[in-house]
Amino acid sequence: MTTLVTRIDRPERPATLDAQGSTMLLMNEALARSRQHDAERAAYEHRLARSLSAGRSWARLARYCARRAERARAAAG
Repeated sequence: MTTLVTRIDRPERPATLDAQGSTMLLMNEALARSRQHDAERAAYEHRLARSLSAGRSWARLARYCARRAERARAAAG
């Protein structure tokens, strides 16, 4: 049987960040914010496109219904 041994006398990462480490952390956070903003913008544009497409579909259906109603009125009267 194999036993796993974990070293506890030394941490995996240093507890404090040096200047370069904190700069990299800030850059990574800025990049994450930028990507989140881009994703939100893409989602907004997608919703807008779907809304416009749905509006065109409903307008087309309304025109069809109006033509059909007009034909029904003409046939009845």
